[in-house]
Amino acid sequence: MIYSLTGRYLTAEPNFVVIECGGVGFRCFTSMSTMTRLPAQGSTVTLFTYMSVTENAITLYGFSEKTELSCFKMLLSVSGIGPKAALSILSTLTPEDVALAVGSGDYKAITRANGVGPKIAQRVVLELKDKFKSMGAPSDLPVGKGIAPSAAGNASAAVNALMVLGCQPSEAAQLVAKLDATLPTEEIIRLALVEMAKGI
Repeated sequence: MIYSLTGRYLTAEPNFVVIECGGVGFRCFTSMSTMTRLPAQGSTVTLFTYMSVTENAITLYGFSEKTELSCFKMLLSVSGIGPKAALSILSTLTPEDVALAVGSGDYKAITRANGVGPKIAQRVVLELKDKFKSMGAPSDLPVGKGIAPSAAGNASAAVNALMVLGCQPSEAAQLVAKLDATLPTEEIIRLALVEMAKGI
């Protein structure tokens, strides 16, 4: 399995880029989000990759950030979601946006992606939430003295959101537990990601 590619950024088409490594050009399908973060053509670039093997083809998908790759894999785990739909979602929403939509149950945010209707968006939210429960994600974090239930709900949504980005349930819960549960879910996620970055 190819974990990542580091090489010269040769060219880009509407839905893929070509990275030259050791004289071989690798075609990596990717999101518009990754494309906008790429340096000038001819520069050295690293993409984190996912390789899809089917009866008819071996296809490589590449992303500039690990969180985007983790989100891509999570989306592929949803029934009826293939690479094309997953890339469409990640071309419209950041991984953090997808995580927040799943964590808060906001399927309408996912319908902003081209070709993704309400039924598919609802399936993404429901199946990923169910997946988190089976992994041991807390459906409700403990509510401390003086903490409103709505604050605990924000924390729980943040934990689910962090899991979309590749966090283990225990790691996500520990990160969120250190933060102020009365903050909006978006802010809890942002601060947790900052703490995650410190540990990398």
